[in-house]
Parts: sequence; C-alpha cells; structure tokens
Amino acid sequence: MGSGVRMPTVTIDKTKCDGDGVCVDICPMNVYELVNGQADPVRADDCIMCMACINACPNQAITVEG
Repeated sequence: MGSGVRMPTVTIDKTKCDGDGVCVDICPMNVYELVNGQADPVRADDCIMCMACINACPNQAITVEG
C-alpha cells in the first residue's frame, strides 16, 4: 500500500504560456524552467503547492492539483 501522500500535478497550458518566465522567477522550489520558449514544470515533484506561480502568471496558463 502507498503512503497516502499525493504528489501535485503541475500543468502548463501551452496555448496560453508566453514564456515570460514569471513562474520561473517566483517559484520558491525552482519547479519551472523555460524550455523552447515556454515554461516547463521539470521538477513538479518538488512543488509545495504554494500557488505563487498561479497567482503570478498573467495568462492563467498554470494549474496545480494535488
């Protein structure tokens, strides 16, 4: 049996992301990197669900569930 701990799911809507990097700069856990001009949650397992990225994204391109 699992420990019951759910890992967050971090999703970027590529049709909304303009690659301004606000999420990269604001995330305290360095979850994001810019890859090919768009944000990519390369370390999503490190997300602490603080929602700073969601609040900062001007295009509402980020969802975090968990």
